[in-house]
Amino acid sequence: MILSIPFSPKLMLRLISVFLLILGLALPLTAQELNCNVIVNSDRVQTTERRVFQDMEVAFAQFLNERKWTDDIFESEERINCNMIITIESQPSIGIFNATVQIQSARPIYNTNYESILLNFADRDWQFQYVESQPLDFNENSYINNLTSMLAYYAYIIIGLDYDTFGNLGGSLFIEKAWNVVINAQSSGRVGWEPLGSNRNRYWLAENLLNPLMIPIREGFYRYHRLAMDNFQKDADGGRKIVLKALEDLQKVARVKPNSILVVAFFDAKSDELINIFNEGNITVRRQAYDVLKDLDPSKTEKYSQIIKN
Repeated sequence: MILSIPFSPKLMLRLISVFLLILGLALPLTAQELNCNVIVNSDRVQTTERRVFQDMEVAFAQFLNERKWTDDIFESEERINCNMIITIESQPSIGIFNATVQIQSARPIYNTNYESILLNFADRDWQFQYVESQPLDFNENSYINNLTSMLAYYAYIIIGLDYDTFGNLGGSLFIEKAWNVVINAQSSGRVGWEPLGSNRNRYWLAENLLNPLMIPIREGFYRYHRLAMDNFQKDADGGRKIVLKALEDLQKVARVKPNSILVVAFFDAKSDELINIFNEGNITVRRQAYDVLKDLDPSKTEKYSQIIKN
């Protein structure tokens, strides 16, 4: 005997809702970590074939933003905002490019619309091959090509620094992954992966982040963002003292490792923010901050003097 169930639009809608819920539970959660804006500036290259540069922007952004770099689940609003500004310096031959790159990343501050810059790093040593529609393959355990190694390296560095601000040394796993990319890429002989030459390259940035002597900087990174900045609206004076302590710890490291890239990178990202932090508040704390800042970042002494003018 066949039972006849009367059709009801409301019942149908409920069945569809249940089906979609079950389907959603069955599908794996694959929210990615990065929200990276890629800009390729090719003004310096004399060529009529300009479509390849547009293709680069799309392909590089897809590689960074659509790949899963961690096992963690990110909501769309939790993705890490970052920029990769690539300036093509020359094209020695078809498919071969020399470039400089500015890498920037930021972290939102709780209960505000403000984003704190975590990384503002200039990489002068980008050499890569690329042709339109080229698949971008990467294996974290082996070197495939220089392009995807550089892209993956910065993905790990950006994630590692972000995680460091939410948990003490919380980004170690991803900084170690970046270091693994360095080790694998050294066999290529490409510039930027070796300790020789410039001390402001990919090798030294990852080395500094893992060097035990530099750990106080990363620990200060956590206190600066999670304990001070995230609570700044509630306790600005307390936040300034925490930031000052982080600067004093950084100063101790700088005396042992002068001119290290991690110290330089910190002030490239933070100088403007530090002025805004110490523009107000207890004058004694502000003077202490000024003294530390002019010692650590003397090229910006005039800029930092704003802290004690009010």
